[in-house]
Amino acid sequence: MMEDIGVSEQDLLSVHQHHDDPQAHTLDQRRRAALSEVDSAEFSWFHVKVIFVAGVGFFTDAYDIFAITIAATMLGLVYGTPDETNGFRALKPSQDLLLKIATPLGSIIGQVFFGWLADQLGRKRMYGFELITIVAGTFSQALAGQGPAVNIIYVLSVWRFIMGIGIGGDYPLSAVISSEFSATRIRGRVMTAVFASQGWGNLVASLVSLVVVNAFKKAVLNDGPDTNHIDFMWRLLIGLGSVPGAIALYFRFTIPESPRFTMDIERSVLKASEDVDLYLLKGSSLEIDPDAPYPLANMPKASRNDFRAYFSKKENFKVLLGTCLAWFCQDFAFYGLGLNSSVIFNAITVFINTDKLCSSDGSSLSNSAADPTDIVKALQNISILTLIISAAGLLPGYYATFLFIDKWGRIPIQKMGFAVLTLLFILMGALYSIFVPKETVNTSALNGIFFLYCLANFFQNFGPNSTTFIIPGEAFPTRYRSTAHGLSAASGRLGAILAQIGLYALENRNNNNDCRPSFITEIWLVFALFMFTGFLATTLIPETMGRSLEDISNEEQTGFVRGVNQTNTIELSTSKKRHSVLKFQK
Repeated sequence: MMEDIGVSEQDLLSVHQHHDDPQAHTLDQRRRAALSEVDSAEFSWFHVKVIFVAGVGFFTDAYDIFAITIAATMLGLVYGTPDETNGFRALKPSQDLLLKIATPLGSIIGQVFFGWLADQLGRKRMYGFELITIVAGTFSQALAGQGPAVNIIYVLSVWRFIMGIGIGGDYPLSAVISSEFSATRIRGRVMTAVFASQGWGNLVASLVSLVVVNAFKKAVLNDGPDTNHIDFMWRLLIGLGSVPGAIALYFRFTIPESPRFTMDIERSVLKASEDVDLYLLKGSSLEIDPDAPYPLANMPKASRNDFRAYFSKKENFKVLLGTCLAWFCQDFAFYGLGLNSSVIFNAITVFINTDKLCSSDGSSLSNSAADPTDIVKALQNISILTLIISAAGLLPGYYATFLFIDKWGRIPIQKMGFAVLTLLFILMGALYSIFVPKETVNTSALNGIFFLYCLANFFQNFGPNSTTFIIPGEAFPTRYRSTAHGLSAASGRLGAILAQIGLYALENRNNNNDCRPSFITEIWLVFALFMFTGFLATTLIPETMGRSLEDISNEEQTGFVRGVNQTNTIELSTSKKRHSVLKFQK
């Protein structure tokens, strides 16, 4: 059981006895040598597998989160309230809001809870359980039903909340696992490769929705929109999101424990040194009797007092404040755009949208104009435009970050992204205000705004969306790394929720017949303000490129081991650990 004190009497005594304790001195040297080996290890198939196993979670996360943008339109056509203007069904604004904030609400709980548990119980021990939660929550949505006593929108919101807990847990776990296994010179690229799976999840969600719409096109045109066909469509779209996660479950449960957790939290330096040799150096130079107990090193332990002591230091608190505030600002815009793409697309492009059923001139379609062809066309266009954004903005942005993250550094990319986004949102707001909410739509202006919108998506990912994920996985000591990452990520989800509530309030002010409302200008300008605030928050964060995780943690590493406890032993024997590692490596 962990002591609920910052520094024990034994810890203080070991400091004075360090020079008289040769075994503590030896363990301290071996710890630093093992960490140096991790930080200088060559890129190998083991790292590829870590990227795949961690990346599948983000693929599933993004698919599940952003598929709801298209699925909500389909749900509205089946379970929504008939529109007074054209008779077609749509979700009430409050129902749409509930579907979109349920997942971020669950994510806040998952990020904080799983982040804390990963620092208490271990990365390996928790890894996989969050993915089970995601898979179960996603699959259950596809099976949700409606009855006289319960509305399906509320059932779906409960399952999306549960799914969000799993998605939230995936953030700190995948971040710290990918950072703690990576060599210093490639750590940024490894973490970016993991996070870039989010872009692929978004892309595949768009592709699947397009395929599903085209597969049911003939049935909808023949039978009309008020049939069971659209009900099949959204269930397929959502349910298929559980497949990648289910495939990756085995690999998550067989991933080995991070050597940094074994070393600094389980306090078994020798066992961690052997693990480094097993799966990073591919050798067996360290000979240890598998039946012999591992001596446990006395070193700083996680506790309430130690947490307060560490983060009460100005330089450490500034980093946590900076990562939380920057992520809050980033997610306010990222999810404000991503979860409301149908509203944004309707305002800045020329196409038919099922939310308002707008014609190309921006007016609402009449009963005579709205027909099943409009419904199919609208669903196709939402899918195609989301596909364009993913292919032209999101994915290129992730891989631009991949190319430069270990050359330019994290802070220059984050500052650049926030600065460019500030300017782009101001420009989009100005262009929209001047040219769009008019009786005659300026097609050239719409095309220009859509181009800027694609550019904004690019610089979100070649910028703060990537770096706000990477930096908290590097900037804190091992005993608090997952917890601090979870707190930072939860701050981001809080920003996402506030963005949805703000957009809901603005939409309620809008006349339902106004397809290109003036409040879109306010959205761009509010986003610009948050991007500028994110730029300022970034000044609180130090650069992490080219530095070991221990150096970034702002703690002295020489003499980190303060003594040795010979009476304690490790739960898992070397032979069992070796078996687990070899299964993952095969």
